[in-house]
Amino acid sequence: MSSIIPRTDKSKVLKLLKIFPAVTILGSRQCGKSTLIRSMSDEIPGFLYLDLENRSDRAKLHEPELFFEYNSSKTICIDEIQTMPELFNVLRSVIDNDRRPGRFILLGSASREIIQRSSDSLAGRVGLVELTPFTNLEVETIADYSLFRYWFRGGYPDSYLAVDDESSALWRENYIRTYMERDIPQLGFNIASPRMMRLLMLMAHDHGAILNLAKLASAMDMTAPTIRSYIDILEQTYIARILPPFHKNLKKRLVKTPKIYLRDSGILHQLLGLKDYNALLSHTVIGQSWEGMVIENVCAVARQAHCSFYRSATGSEEMDLVLEYPDRTLAIECKSSSAPKVTEGFWKAMATIEATEAYIVAPVAEGYRIRDNVSVVNLSEIITLLLS
Repeated sequence: MSSIIPRTDKSKVLKLLKIFPAVTILGSRQCGKSTLIRSMSDEIPGFLYLDLENRSDRAKLHEPELFFEYNSSKTICIDEIQTMPELFNVLRSVIDNDRRPGRFILLGSASREIIQRSSDSLAGRVGLVELTPFTNLEVETIADYSLFRYWFRGGYPDSYLAVDDESSALWRENYIRTYMERDIPQLGFNIASPRMMRLLMLMAHDHGAILNLAKLASAMDMTAPTIRSYIDILEQTYIARILPPFHKNLKKRLVKTPKIYLRDSGILHQLLGLKDYNALLSHTVIGQSWEGMVIENVCAVARQAHCSFYRSATGSEEMDLVLEYPDRTLAIECKSSSAPKVTEGFWKAMATIEATEAYIVAPVAEGYRIRDNVSVVNLSEIITLLLS
């Protein structure tokens, strides 16, 4: 299987480097940030790469002002910037003395909420790119592409590109363990890894459900506020997605609590102990797994839209994903069946949220229209539609 998969964010990074003194690329560990930048090194003049998890590279920044001054003609890439947050104030000063575009590329494995010093110290000086694991749009470019492999293994490059499912599972098992035992402590959170693993397991079983803090708190023998703080950490390190509820000035009572998802389908399946795609097909999580994968792919390309879900308080009306643009509202329902059907609640929800068009995303070979503004589409088709 080819390991050279073009990333769609490459052009955005190159564009931002021509505008801002620094470009920050954020995303979960092992999602491909370093690989993306290294693949662009020939297109970046004077490229110089530092990995702050490498002792010798870290030592080069013992006197960062001197290092930056000596290498001022180069584009300096600093990987795992969150492990050395004191650099942000130094970078602000260095950039203010010379605001030429393309001076720095900063790679981080935590969100802006965690790297707060970045957004404060470098405000107005930095362009931001949030890189996800492989999207379906990216992996379908290779000759041996398989939607079912992508769905089961998820989008982390080393998981998707593994030689077989067993190797992929071993990588995902190690990734989860490393995240618990090393990554979270490195970010300054003193949380016992067995406790966080327990929470992740519970979240895997609640994947795609309304977030029930009281239920999780009871199962963990902890307070609801503590559980919420743990979930915030998972969200800010790109492991979990908290999808907010749709809200407008409607007369109907709406669900006001968010839904919770594990962002990568492969990580979800690993936590549930699923060994192969056949095991997924027979598991009760299959519908929610498909839903989560579709939502991740859609949100990756619909970054200008406000993303939410809609559910009436009675549960009689529901829409998996609502995309609100200034001039239109799109409704998306996710169905894991090759012969998808929708309930009356779908049509009522579409009317309530005043959707201009709706799509039922299912693993079908080719899409088809069921009404003037409602179509059944596959994953590739909905992404193409959103990008057009």
